[in-house]
Amino acid sequence: MAPMAGLRRTALRVAAAAVVVGVALSPASARLACRNTGSFERWLVEFRKEAAANGVSARTIDVALGGMTLDSGIIARDRRQSFFSQSFLEFSDKLVRNRPDSGRRKIAQRKAIFEAAERRYGVPASVITAFWALESDFGTGMGNLPVLRSLAALAYDCRRGDMFRGELLAALKIIDRGDLRPEEMIGSWAGELGQTQFLPSHYLAHAVDFDGDGRRDLMRSDADIIASTAAFIVSLGWTRGEPWLEEVRVPDVLPWDQADLAIQHPRAQWAKWGVAYAGTRPIPPDRMPASLVLPMGRHGPAFLAYPNFQVYLKWNQSLNYALTAAYLATRIEGAPAMNRGKPGLTGLSYEQLKELQRALTRLGLYDGEVDGKLGAGTRASVKRAQIKLGLPADSFPTHDLLERLRGDGKPSSPRTRPATQLR
Repeated sequence: MAPMAGLRRTALRVAAAAVVVGVALSPASARLACRNTGSFERWLVEFRKEAAANGVSARTIDVALGGMTLDSGIIARDRRQSFFSQSFLEFSDKLVRNRPDSGRRKIAQRKAIFEAAERRYGVPASVITAFWALESDFGTGMGNLPVLRSLAALAYDCRRGDMFRGELLAALKIIDRGDLRPEEMIGSWAGELGQTQFLPSHYLAHAVDFDGDGRRDLMRSDADIIASTAAFIVSLGWTRGEPWLEEVRVPDVLPWDQADLAIQHPRAQWAKWGVAYAGTRPIPPDRMPASLVLPMGRHGPAFLAYPNFQVYLKWNQSLNYALTAAYLATRIEGAPAMNRGKPGLTGLSYEQLKELQRALTRLGLYDGEVDGKLGAGTRASVKRAQIKLGLPADSFPTHDLLERLRGDGKPSSPRTRPATQLR
């Protein structure tokens, strides 16, 4: 299974929420709790008609869907609540490891193809290779399930049927135009295909025949994989010749509320505030817009994220994933390992994050799911709480903040606040 199989892209990210009897369900919870009516067999008959009406050949429909049965395990897997409470350092440590070296080896092996792709699309080899490494370890972990059967189950299910009907239809069109045979479509449980794990709709729209053999083969052809990944990245908004992420050091004093992906300042302003590159090279005092990203607060790693970084968030909206992929690309290009920040820096556990979210909700600072995930909504609410309490507003929840919120936002006594906790 692909290393990133549990971290689906934005289109597939619907947070699972606990269903509480007697409480109005959120839209996400309602989808999770929906019940299927009608048989899969009857649904499949109707879908075959829909595929034919959308121009898919009768032969492809018969070959791909003939004898198809429902895989209820896929539906159960999609509905199963999953949660992640890893910090950015824990997450990136597990996923980066030896991949800078393997990425550089892959670039050396396919140097001419990467250079041709960069000339056409403007996406550096390191950026493509980082996604390739994280998504499948260069093809060793693409998944082992029949994609068509997975897509059929998800398209039949009431939870996200409309979305997956479109993906199943796209998969049939991929077969119809001769790119892949049904038996070649082996991938993740969520229906993603190829060595950089494209949804079928992305495969259909952005796959490129870069080796000239008449097929767009993202399962085996390195040339097609490289160029198609570049084409997809460009479709997400990549700008040729611009940076995406650079590690920086932050001073002890800074307007911390400005450290936010939603806020950009020219590099000249960050330099004026004392932000500096990790090495000896000064930050150019120019107008290049950048956001300061502190994934573990002001005591942890720090990065300037440029407009191209938004591509990473469109590929996968998890901040930990996006930062890891962007950071890995810089490492492949030769950047040193990041500064890990203050020793002993840790985040909240899954249960502590849920407690934090409940406390923020109680104070009217959070209106999202109590899911134990440190997403954008929770970070924004943490920032509001820090401002309310007069704390540095770096958007990172600490044990000290949680303790204060346990008292409904009233500062705790120095005698009761553990001295080891970070403020």
